[in-house]
Amino acid sequence: MAIGDYPIEYNPKVHGPYDPARYYGKPDTPFGQLKLNEIGSWLGRRNKTPSAIVGSISRAFWRWQHKYAQPKRTGVAPFFQVVVCSMALFYVMNYGKISKCRHFIIFKAQVL
Repeated sequence: MAIGDYPIEYNPKVHGPYDPARYYGKPDTPFGQLKLNEIGSWLGRRNKTPSAIVGSISRAFWRWQHKYAQPKRTGVAPFFQVVVCSMALFYVMNYGKISKCRHFIIFKAQVL
């Protein structure tokens, strides 16, 4: 499969119009319906190749877009989700610099 191609499992006669948020492979038991002793075999059935991981991230992004960013009447939720995720990402990226500075206290209440 090259960049820009449809997944191998996609059949337009069976599935209809292509939806990038849908998984066209063989359906499996959802994770929420597993018993504890089935988790190991369920993880063993997962496709762990880099292209499968990128595909799952792409499907998750498209699901997020369909739910929050592309409706006709979208609210402020996607804006705040992007802002909060960006704040968390930059905090994690700069944590090493922040933790080394002993005089920099983020949440210190000063009593006057």
